[in-house]
Amino acid sequence: MKAVVLALACATAATTAIVGILRPDVRLSDEFIDRVVKTSSIMSKADRASPKSDRFQELPEMPVELAQAETSPASGATDATPVVDESALRYFASKGDRARLEAEIARLRALYPNWIPPKDPLAVPQNEDKQLERMWQLYSEARYADVRKAIADRRIAEPNWVVPADLLERLTIAERRSRLIAASDSKNFAEVVTIGADTPSLLTCSDVDVLWRVAEAFASTDRHTRALDAYTYILKNCEDQAERIATIQKAAALLPYQPMQDLLGYERTLADGSLEFEPVRDGLSRRFVSEGDEDTALTVAVPYLQRVERLVEREGLAADALLLGWYYLRRDTTNVAERWFRKAYEIEDSAPAAQGLALALIELKNPQEAENVLYRWRDSSADAKATYLAATANLLALDPPPELSTEVLGRVAAVTLKERDPVTAQEFGWYALAFGQPTTAAQWFTTALGWKPDDEPSAYGLAVSRLRLRDTAGVREIQAEWRGRSERIARVGEPEKTPARVEEIREPRQAIVETQIERQPARSESRIVVVEGAPARGPRVRSAAPSNVGCRTTVDPTTLAPQVALDRGWCLMRLNRPLEAAAAFGVALRGTSGRTREDAAYGQSLAYLRAGLINQAAVSAAKSPLSPPRQKELQSTILSDRAVAAFDAGRYRETLLFLDQRAQLRTETVGLMVLRGYSYKNLNRRSDALRVFEALASVGNRDGIRALGDMREEESIRK
Repeated sequence: MKAVVLALACATAATTAIVGILRPDVRLSDEFIDRVVKTSSIMSKADRASPKSDRFQELPEMPVELAQAETSPASGATDATPVVDESALRYFASKGDRARLEAEIARLRALYPNWIPPKDPLAVPQNEDKQLERMWQLYSEARYADVRKAIADRRIAEPNWVVPADLLERLTIAERRSRLIAASDSKNFAEVVTIGADTPSLLTCSDVDVLWRVAEAFASTDRHTRALDAYTYILKNCEDQAERIATIQKAAALLPYQPMQDLLGYERTLADGSLEFEPVRDGLSRRFVSEGDEDTALTVAVPYLQRVERLVEREGLAADALLLGWYYLRRDTTNVAERWFRKAYEIEDSAPAAQGLALALIELKNPQEAENVLYRWRDSSADAKATYLAATANLLALDPPPELSTEVLGRVAAVTLKERDPVTAQEFGWYALAFGQPTTAAQWFTTALGWKPDDEPSAYGLAVSRLRLRDTAGVREIQAEWRGRSERIARVGEPEKTPARVEEIREPRQAIVETQIERQPARSESRIVVVEGAPARGPRVRSAAPSNVGCRTTVDPTTLAPQVALDRGWCLMRLNRPLEAAAAFGVALRGTSGRTREDAAYGQSLAYLRAGLINQAAVSAAKSPLSPPRQKELQSTILSDRAVAAFDAGRYRETLLFLDQRAQLRTETVGLMVLRGYSYKNLNRRSDALRVFEALASVGNRDGIRALGDMREEESIRK
């Protein structure tokens, strides 16, 4: 029901892996790997026998020199200055590959702390070995298998040739990095931890992407403390601002609220006086309030709530108002919740806004407005239908009963009959009795019993109606059927010593004794819709709010049957727990039913999209054949997310490519048009950008108007 409230802001930059732009920095020592091993069931004690402290949090405080020296090949060796192979430096410099050049400098500094990089890498003596030069070229192209083959071929041709240790070490590390990334992409988190433990040189600030993946492996295996330690290490030791912001965003997608507050404590003040995480504070605030929607025990700090409130006023998004509405509704602050739901409803008359407002209105004893607000959206979802029926039952149960129009009574009756809802049917019976219409009341009570034969309140209402109609035989028939099961049905017709009042059974008015009915003023019988032999069906449970009780506890999804796992997956999605939902859908994919497999593949794709894992969503979509509408929906959503991620990473040509692909599937949304306009502008395609912004401005879009004004001002300055 709340998928619409996840803003893209929490997922976009976090999905962009910053790989390749490497630099010298502090790397994690063997102590970190030892601690990883101690917390992982996949490694035996024999793999790492060295006793180390188990407090990973202390690691970032280690001196740089110590952290570097712990894994240095020269550790414990002779004090003689080692010979440093600088051939790779010259090769990367000659190719203009600055990223790999800096990565090589970082690696050599870590291996040889006393080594000083040459001022001019091109001055390093040229390698005259053309075959070795070719191997380095293959390595730089990430063709590691070809490098292995070239080494093997040369060893055969030249048995005395010795492979440079530098090349062999770099090749081994690169291969392990590729394996770690592949394991991470396939969600083989045990393998991720194993490779990280075996290759500590990968865990450096110069390759933060690997650290992110190790942290994700911990978080995805419910070791949030270890994940927090890894993210903390990055924020304590790594300097690149974009990587630090991305670290916060990635952590927010995986860690609960409180650990995130610990991470935000490492925020730095920039040179201009601003806080470094300010660009993502809006998205984080949305994320935290959303988590508060799920967990009623969580109290979100007031500044986050206030920030989302300001977002509603500034940006006017219904999704933000809905976040606040759900947060306050689940904390019994119904008046405040109603205000935000109404704000969302005024911004956008949508199913989620109408349902939230209806729930708040029901709690505030205003079911008449709730019914009116939600009627047009009653079929949008099972939850919306349940909420609408709750509104109708509460409306009919008001005391004193409201005089409803024929239109309202007719549509409520039509929905009740269509849905075969015994609760609203029963309330129709009491409503009819309140207006002195026992014949109509008896018909509604009979209908309710047809749908739910064990409904004692409806049986009691039918007995009272027949008593009002002087149908003594009918009363005795009901009493015989319920003998020993209901004392009050057995006593229907007995004289009362004092005038009886309405006996509340389920709603404010449900059971009415005969002496009270006699005093009700007679109204026109035509005011109530009469049921003519409605078909029977099994009992139905009515809920005024979405039922998520079945998935609030932790369950290993692998122990569930496919259909049960599928249902749990959707339940978890309603609770906005996408990663757990993805696991449940994965179990459902093992089912033999084609329909179950399709639903599971579709659900898992949606779950990964909500978690910001775009590539995984694309993989899930291919696990089972999907219907054309679902294929189209997922493809367009994946392309939208990729376009946003590419834009945030500054890859504007790639952004336009994704947008063009999506445009072949669906009409471009206003938000994506804004993205297209700024992509054109950043690529200096000003005429194209002006065309897009003019189109947006013509329909009153604020972003388009602002961008158009900025561009025209720039043009006037240039002139």
